[in-house]
Amino acid sequence: MRFGALEAGGTKMIVAIGDENGKILERASFPTKTPEETMPQMIDFFKDKEIESLGIACFGPIDLNKDSKTYGYITSTPKLDWKNYDIVGAFKKALNVPVGFDTDVNGSLLGEITWGCAKDKTDALYLTIGTGIGGGVMTNGKLLHGMLHPELGHIRLAKVPGDDYAGKCPYHGTCFEGLAAGPAIEERWGKKAVELADRDEVWELESEYIAQALSSFILTLSPQIIILGGGVMHQMQLFPLIREKVVKQLNGYLNTKELENMDKYIVPASLNDDQGIMGAVKLAIDVKGEIK
Repeated sequence: MRFGALEAGGTKMIVAIGDENGKILERASFPTKTPEETMPQMIDFFKDKEIESLGIACFGPIDLNKDSKTYGYITSTPKLDWKNYDIVGAFKKALNVPVGFDTDVNGSLLGEITWGCAKDKTDALYLTIGTGIGGGVMTNGKLLHGMLHPELGHIRLAKVPGDDYAGKCPYHGTCFEGLAAGPAIEERWGKKAVELADRDEVWELESEYIAQALSSFILTLSPQIIILGGGVMHQMQLFPLIREKVVKQLNGYLNTKELENMDKYIVPASLNDDQGIMGAVKLAIDVKGEIK
């Protein structure tokens, strides 16, 4: 069987054809411009591929409530050209196939749960730390949506003493994303994260904020595994620093088998940066057979 997959990002749109085993058979990428420019390119990619269904793992915020009049819409996104855009409806009309829909980070988590390092878990957390920060949550075997969907990148953090950075988030200033996403690193230090690999002070501060957020998520969501992806997390020196600081911040309050082996509890993404597009394939598999 052949399934269509779209990992819709604020910078680029990755489209692919996958099979029931998550194998990517074909892919392409298009810059995220306006819907008028980008949608025809993506529709043309899928039109002659004989797909059973399509899965979309999308940047947000998005409307995931199937009882809502705006289900399938990208809603209050800072990508203004896509604000209030019915992306699910547009693909359904053009391709006449069932469409599965979720957040980009839930898509990445779904990829890891289905084919990656979280296969045996019922409760898992995936965080992407890159241009922005977002999180996907699985609890009791189901992806968490709630009234909208989790926005884990916008929790408030306590500033590290001596850190006078005002924060990058236009909504919250010094939230998690405002302090620790890629643009915040670049603005704070004057260079992109990839150019700062040998600056220990950069990663000491970055790991402090990530660990603070993870400690809060551990205490509130109780995940069995935490998976960290995104461009910033390509700096592998962060992982031992984060693990050490999480242990320190939890201060012995929790005693579980997972926390006894932090190397297997807080881990990098395991699917060679394909977790998002593979998760979109899984969304397509799960929606196959539904009414178009």
